[in-house]
Amino acid sequence: MQPGQMAYDRGITVFSPDGRLFQVEYAREAVKKGTTTIGLKFDSGVILIVDKHVSSRLVEPSSIEKIYDIDEYIGCATSGLVADARILVDEARKYAQTHRITYNENITVEALVKRVCDLKQNYTQYGGARPFGVALLVAGTDDLGSHLFETDPSGALIAYKAGCIGSGRPTIMEIFEKEFIENMSYEDAIALGLKALAAANDGKPTPETVEAGVVTFDEPFRRLDAEELGKFVSKL
Repeated sequence: MQPGQMAYDRGITVFSPDGRLFQVEYAREAVKKGTTTIGLKFDSGVILIVDKHVSSRLVEPSSIEKIYDIDEYIGCATSGLVADARILVDEARKYAQTHRITYNENITVEALVKRVCDLKQNYTQYGGARPFGVALLVAGTDDLGSHLFETDPSGALIAYKAGCIGSGRPTIMEIFEKEFIENMSYEDAIALGLKALAAANDGKPTPETVEAGVVTFDEPFRRLDAEELGKFVSKL
C-alpha cells in the first residue's frame, strides 16, 4: 500500500480516491486464507464439500463444523472466520423460520441469500463495526430449481453451477472450468469435487478431514456420514 493510502484503511466508511474500501478488501483476504470449500450442482440437487483443515492429530475432527443446515432444503458451507460464520448462520435460520411462520411455506434460496447479504452489506456502511470476514456457499432447492450461491464480505452474491471459496480457489476453479459438465450425476459430482480438493491440498482427502452435505428435490439437506463419504474417498 502506498503511504498516501494509509489514511483510508482505518475507517470502514471512507472511500479511497480510487474508489476502494480497504477494510472490505482485508475481509476478503481473510476468506482467501480460509479452508477450501466447494459446491457443485448435479442433475437433481447440489452438493457441498469442505476440507476441515485438521491442523493437529490432537484435534477431534468431529468438533470442527464447516457445513450448516439453515432450512429444510437449504444448507451452507463457510470459509473465513468461524465465529463470524456462526452469527450469519443463526441470522439465516431466523429469516427462514420467520418466513415459514408468516407465509406457511419454505423461503426460496435466493430470497434467503439476499437477506443475509443485506446484513453483510450493513456492516460495510456504518462506523464502529467491521465487515464479516467470511464467505458462504449456500446450496438449496425450491420450486424454481436447484441453486448454488456465493456470498462475499461486501454483501455481493453470485450464482454458480460449480464454485469454490477459500485458499484452494484458483486451482479448483481451473479444474471445474475444464471438467464440470451440466446435469452430471450425484456420483460424478462428488467424485469431481473430491478430485479437485485433493489437487488443491496436495493430498488425498479422508472421511475424517472432509465434510460434505447434499440436498435434492426429493430429500432435505443432510450431511454425509463417514461411511458414505468413505466409499467415495476410497475410489480416488
